[in-house]
Amino acid sequence: MRLIIMGPPGAGKGTQAAGIAARYQIPAISTGDIFRANVSQGTPLGVEAKRYMDAGDYVPDSVTNNMVRDRLAEADAADGFLLDGYPRTLAQVDELDGMLQAAGVSLDAVLVLTVDDEELVQRLVRRAQTDGRTDDTEDVIRHRQDVYNEQTAPLIKVYADRGLLRTVDGMGEVDDVAKRIATELDDVRA
Repeated sequence: MRLIIMGPPGAGKGTQAAGIAARYQIPAISTGDIFRANVSQGTPLGVEAKRYMDAGDYVPDSVTNNMVRDRLAEADAADGFLLDGYPRTLAQVDELDGMLQAAGVSLDAVLVLTVDDEELVQRLVRRAQTDGRTDDTEDVIRHRQDVYNEQTAPLIKVYADRGLLRTVDGMGEVDDVAKRIATELDDVRA
């Protein structure tokens, strides 16, 4: 399966991505994880990405597109993948369309996790405290929500118009959300 998981910061995409990847035996490709790895290693990409991440802004498309293109070309993604954190803009949708077309493949579904705004803020504040994530202050969290609503939420309509969108309630226990996702994806496979 070739999938995208979307939702605002804190919706549980990363948590759910691991289960989806295991269930369908595909790699979960998280741009956030790749950015954080580069930041911790002090690579040139990491230094550039950190400036944007610390402000709660998106890393520029040019950096992100090249990173995703390289990752999708790896052998483990040949038979499927789950993208988490990409695409985030309409321009990135076009870029991903080109990558998939060049590979002769297409997306199977786009999952969107929906969660109440205040619940998102509380989740991210707790995560910042437990994980020591300096990019998760309340002001930055609220800014990231605004950026998501402005730049990424429009992608939902694009994928809905293509008949690929699957909306899943992201509220509640992790296992309950996972079951709702499995129901949607099993329906896609059938």
